[in-house]
Amino acid sequence: MLIPAQPEDRPAVAASDEGTPVSVKIRERLKAARHRFHANDNIAEFIEPGELEALLDEVEVKMRDVLQSLVIDIDSDHNTGNTARRVAKMYLNEVFRGRYVHGPNLTEFPNAERLNELMIVGPITVRSACSHHFCPIMGKLWIGVMPNEHTNVIGLSKYARLAEWVMGRPQIQEEAVVQLADLIQEKTQPDGLALVMEAEHFCMQWRGVKETDSKMINSVMRGVFLKDPNLRREFLSLLPRKG
Repeated sequence: MLIPAQPEDRPAVAASDEGTPVSVKIRERLKAARHRFHANDNIAEFIEPGELEALLDEVEVKMRDVLQSLVIDIDSDHNTGNTARRVAKMYLNEVFRGRYVHGPNLTEFPNAERLNELMIVGPITVRSACSHHFCPIMGKLWIGVMPNEHTNVIGLSKYARLAEWVMGRPQIQEEAVVQLADLIQEKTQPDGLALVMEAEHFCMQWRGVKETDSKMINSVMRGVFLKDPNLRREFLSLLPRKG
C-alpha cells in the first residue's frame, strides 16, 4: 500500500511572484518594514539590483496610458511616439533620482585646525519639483556653517551633492530645506547651521494665478544661528542681493 508523503517530506514550493509589477514588490517591502514612502522620502534600500530598470519599463507603460487618456495619438504623432519612455527616464533617472539611489559618498575630515569662524557655501543651484503638481522648482540655496573643534569637515562640493540628492524628489520647499538641514547637521555636527533658499515655483507661474515675478524665500536656523541674533545678521548680510 502506498503511504502518502507527509507534509514535511514534500519539497517546498516557493510562491511565484512572476507577473507581479515591480512597483508592487517594492511597496510590499516598504509596508513590511513599516517604512514611510512619501513623495520626498528615499527608498533606495528597498530596491533590489535590476529593479530600477524594470520600474522604468513599468512607468513607461503607465505613461503611455496617461497620454492615451489625454487623447494624444502616440502611434501616429512623430513628436510623442517615444514620449512615454522619455518621461519615464526623466522621472526615475533625473528629476526624482534622489528617491531611488543612495546618498552621495562623503569624505569627512577632522577639524584639525580647530576652525571656528563662519563659513558660507552658495549660491547652490536647486532643481526640484512641486509634489502637488510636479511642476519645476528652480532656485538658489545658501548654507552657513559655524564649526567647532569636533565638527566633521566635508568638501565644498559635497554640500551641493547633498542638496541635489534631497531636492531630486517631489518636494515642498519648506520641507525640503528642513530635510537638508537635518542631513547636514547629522553629517557635520556644527555649533550652528543656517540655510536660506530662494526659488521660483512653476506651479504658481505656469498655472493657477500665473504670477511670473513671485518667488519664495525661506530659512532654517539651528544652534548658535538661532540663539545669537548678531551671528544671524552677519550671515544674512553676507548673502548677495540682486539689484
